[in-house]
Amino acid sequence: MVTRSCAIPLSELRWRFSRSGGPGGQHANTADTRAEVVFDVAGSPSLGPRQRQRLLDKLGPEVRAVASDERSQVRNRALALDRLRERLADALHVDTPRRPTRPTRSSQVRRVDAKRRRSETKRLRRSTDPD
Repeated sequence: MVTRSCAIPLSELRWRFSRSGGPGGQHANTADTRAEVVFDVAGSPSLGPRQRQRLLDKLGPEVRAVASDERSQVRNRALALDRLRERLADALHVDTPRRPTRPTRSSQVRRVDAKRRRSETKRLRRSTDPD
């Protein structure tokens, strides 16, 4: 489940496993712990037309997430799945449009008063002697 209105079955995800980079001793030579998950946005039957278009515009035809943080393939699979879910949810999120507002009367008065006080402070710092 990505959002309340969007759920993607695990059968639509493609997994790939490879060896993680970096030091790891003998374990790193034998275990394919790096997990990569790929989701085909363009060919997914579980997306609605608006969702598909939004994802295509923001992320492209394929979305991919990779995890090689842990030494366990199972934990890396979970991390990659979470990262994919976050990317899809962020792309599907629709921001509410900003409504422009006017400054309140009191905020305008406060701003002018602050400017007046600052001006007075600077005026008092000026030297009165013509050197």
